[in-house]
Amino acid sequence: MRPEDRRHEIVEMLVEQGSATLEALAEHFGVSKMTIHRDLDALEAEGRLRKLRGGATLESSGQFESDFRYRARMAGEEKARIARHAAGFVEPGMSVMVDDGSTSQALAPHLAAIRPLTVITNNLGLISELSGKPGIELIALGGNYASKFNGFFGVLTETALRDLRADMALLSSSAVSGRSAFHQDQEVLGVKRAMIASAARRYLMVDHQKFGRTALHLLADLEDFDGVVTSDALERARAEALRQDGIRLHFAEGD
Repeated sequence: MRPEDRRHEIVEMLVEQGSATLEALAEHFGVSKMTIHRDLDALEAEGRLRKLRGGATLESSGQFESDFRYRARMAGEEKARIARHAAGFVEPGMSVMVDDGSTSQALAPHLAAIRPLTVITNNLGLISELSGKPGIELIALGGNYASKFNGFFGVLTETALRDLRADMALLSSSAVSGRSAFHQDQEVLGVKRAMIASAARRYLMVDHQKFGRTALHLLADLEDFDGVVTSDALERARAEALRQDGIRLHFAEGD
């Protein structure tokens, strides 16, 4: 097996399992642990995984964001409820910006039902699901494609956003600490900030597991959003503290 094929399969295994040990990977592929070490080094350099002592993981950290497919498997039902609640702010005739992310992609069936609607997005999954839907004017933002995020980023994307104005932006973030939202990746951050600057109203969508975490780059203060949409799984004490600080919280309740 070629190294690039083996490395592709390693990532696929981690998407399914979350993590794996050196021993397990070496046995699975029938190669030495040193060969797996080199594979993991190469994949970490590409930002595809995070090395641990004795193995690798796709679990996020302050400097590493996981593959979008792995994130889509985490808290999937909660993200679906958050997306449904956030879509409730959207009205026919609006223009809406939507960023990358698994929660953002979960908006697709709800946005498709709101017609007419203009959707502006760099999220390839959302582009695929909304393309050809009746009543949906889809503005697909180009740029550099990042497979890890399944979206488009970079100067071209940000320049296009600066030339657009929308009624609303529905955004996601990988970490919320204190009264601020954070993200690990600088290019992803640039697109999210451009959407914030180009939208009249902004809502942040975050599942309860993102609270109490931090990441390398500051995205925005929570007070910069018209509302933060999360679920009723958020700790009551944390929610109360945010409300006392003037943060507008919206809760997606369980079915």
